Amino acid sequence: MRVIAAMSGGVDSSVAAARLVDAGHEVVGVHLALSRDPQSVRESSRGCCSLEDSADARRVCDHLGIPFYVWDFSDRFHEDVIEDFVQSYAVGETPNPCLRCNEKIKFRALLQRARSLGFDAVATGHYARISHDEHGVATLRRGLDANKDQSYVLGVLTAEELDHCLFPVGDTEKPQIRQEAAAKGFSVASKPDSYDICFIPDGNTQAFLGRHIGLRPGMIVDQEGQPLKSHDGVYGYTIGQRKGLDIKQPAADGKPRYVTGIDAATGTVTVGSRADLEVGVIVADRLKKLHPHFQGTQELLIQVRAHGGIAHATVTVDEDSDELRCELREPLSGVAPGQAVVVYEEDSHGDIVLGSGTIVRTHPTAGARTHTDTKDDTQDTAATSSAAATPPAATAPAAGSHE
Repeated sequence: MRVIAAMSGGVDSSVAAARLVDAGHEVVGVHLALSRDPQSVRESSRGCCSLEDSADARRVCDHLGIPFYVWDFSDRFHEDVIEDFVQSYAVGETPNPCLRCNEKIKFRALLQRARSLGFDAVATGHYARISHDEHGVATLRRGLDANKDQSYVLGVLTAEELDHCLFPVGDTEKPQIRQEAAAKGFSVASKPDSYDICFIPDGNTQAFLGRHIGLRPGMIVDQEGQPLKSHDGVYGYTIGQRKGLDIKQPAADGKPRYVTGIDAATGTVTVGSRADLEVGVIVADRLKKLHPHFQGTQELLIQVRAHGGIAHATVTVDEDSDELRCELREPLSGVAPGQAVVVYEEDSHGDIVLGSGTIVRTHPTAGARTHTDTKDDTQDTAATSSAAATPPAATAPAAGSHE
């Protein structure tokens, strides 16, 4: 099989390429150049697309004796990932840029070019597994290492794309991958995992968004709509955020306040108690179907963050409206418009990814309508984002490691 090994410069993609070579495949290593100005990308061992990472990837390919190329996808990355990231925050959403990069760049643009050049598949170092049924249909499953599972960030793939993907390290735990890399003499064997956003070199997401969006003043209000203070733009906040609010008046109950709603149209950020963050219903659009079982109404698992945010839910796929409705058995905190919801079917051999959608609105409980959606003209209030996600003042919500 002729395979493009996507080389991030990390230990996972390096071992993935090595395993393919050992299995006798014809392998070509490719590193993706994603920045229009490579000097602007963080230079450290914790990136995934810096000049240093490219050099690490080249050294591994030289060690393996396989060809190595750098493919420039910087224009497409700027349009499909960076601009999408900025616009999503501008309208009050909480996007995941690494998930968008997987969808638009690593498993669309890269795969398209690979196929056009006669390659059979693209391989990456993601911790996920692919199995095939008796008809040869590919099924995406969680990785064996539960702590490193990256199936969530792959839930945006299509079934056709999955047919041409390989994840050689998905059936192995991370410590073994590092041992294997060390045994092969790879210099990246002890390279740290990356959780950074590669196009924000200093890690200051709020400053980055401010430069791209500019001042858009508004008010922070309490649950009753009483103004508490002004702000410079809703992009400075994510649902579930607690730190950095700088509200001088204490809450009536003396407990911490959290961002519970964002209305970009009016520039209003609503704050409330931790209890106000809980949601019982999630509605999503832009559905991606990865498995034939992703249809009708079923009792399934959903996940709303790369690591965590997992719940049992009654999931309904509406083919006519292209919407997904998830009624949770137990409420979740930290769910926001713009995040992906990935749907799983429980399986003893590894939960199966059925598909995904992009969250457009949430409700506190089944039947309630109180949370605003940033995409339509309904009167729901924007609900809850990642309580675990770091507010933009520091960084955007983490999407998982980039090895």
